Amino acid sequence: MKKIYLENKIPVIFKENKNTPRLALCLYLKIEDQEKKAGLYSILNRLLLQGTSNRSAEDLARELDENAIECYSEMKHDFIRFKVLCLNEDIEKALEILEDIVKNSTMEDFSKEVEKMKGEIEAELDSPKSKAADAFYKTLFDGLAYGHTYTKTLEAVGNITKEEIQTAYKNLLEKSPKVISLVGDFDEADMISKLNKYFGTLTNPPKEANDDDCAQLTDNKTVTVEKSDASQAQIFQGWRVPTIFDKDYPVLLLLNTILGSSGLSSRLFVELRDKKGLAYVVRSSYEVYDKAAAFSVYIATEPKNIKTSLDGFAFEINRIKTTPVDETELENAKNNLIGKRQFFTETNLQQSSLYSFYEDKGLGYDFEEKLIAAVKNVSSKDIQRAANEYLKDPHVLTVLAPGEYLEF
Repeated sequence: MKKIYLENKIPVIFKENKNTPRLALCLYLKIEDQEKKAGLYSILNRLLLQGTSNRSAEDLARELDENAIECYSEMKHDFIRFKVLCLNEDIEKALEILEDIVKNSTMEDFSKEVEKMKGEIEAELDSPKSKAADAFYKTLFDGLAYGHTYTKTLEAVGNITKEEIQTAYKNLLEKSPKVISLVGDFDEADMISKLNKYFGTLTNPPKEANDDDCAQLTDNKTVTVEKSDASQAQIFQGWRVPTIFDKDYPVLLLLNTILGSSGLSSRLFVELRDKKGLAYVVRSSYEVYDKAAAFSVYIATEPKNIKTSLDGFAFEINRIKTTPVDETELENAKNNLIGKRQFFTETNLQQSSLYSFYEDKGLGYDFEEKLIAAVKNVSSKDIQRAANEYLKDPHVLTVLAPGEYLEF
């Protein structure tokens, strides 16, 4: 694995996996200007494969299908990512199509995509869990684009114009730092030549300094959502915590594993589901973005168990703060976390995506190796310190249930 630079200084991560039949490529466009209107980048992303000035949407779909090329885009809060997977011999065709999409998308069917997205969001919000999660993240990330949830998007999307979408994409192409990664069986010199041919004219400005000091949570906030026909209460409790750039990132990963993300062996699962029978689903999560991160616990339970579930959360969080994790549990958590992460790099496309993800964040394409080493060095004291430092007030609590159960 190595990094080279194109003529325009776009970094390219190369990983040669000999005797693999398909090449995987990722192209990252970093979103540094957070959207002012919720849903703007989501709509943009939906329009990227709706045709170019050279190909209609139908022509594009047919040509990709005829050449067995997978090509699609994904929007996350901090980037838009193109992914391409093709047979080794079809890489030139794949690059030519991707160049056309990146440089010449016409953003056709704007109104149609907006209405389609509205319908999909409204359908998703029929789910009690989605409705509760929406209220939770909107509150936890209030003031940040990470808080642009489904309901915020529905409020704003009618005021977004096609011209704003086109301007946002033009700014991405001209002002966004970019990263390319390629994994598979290829000739390096030939591939450098091809990438310069198709993407060497893209601009690649330097990354801006990351700023984590923004729109901090200052007070405890409780949000209740009344849903009269809900058979289960949906409960989220969470905190703003450090991001992937912090020294405690590996510690928080392990804290999450121990508390609730390791399935049957996690503390929340054992204590609240197995022993107390409060729920079928109970977990914790650690969600990381460039400028903010969330650590949360979640349970779906009978409405009559809301208070008991909250007490259970408090007990388990206090226990990990006050009682050191024993070495056996810590070692099991490390093995669980490291074992799961191995699944992230099983295929060429997964490898390409992960290496460019880290490079996009400025951590270096080899960050995974450093992360695994750091995880192995986390101590029981580190876990206890992080729990005390981060799982404390202020927090956000969101509860969805029938109205008669919302006094707790």
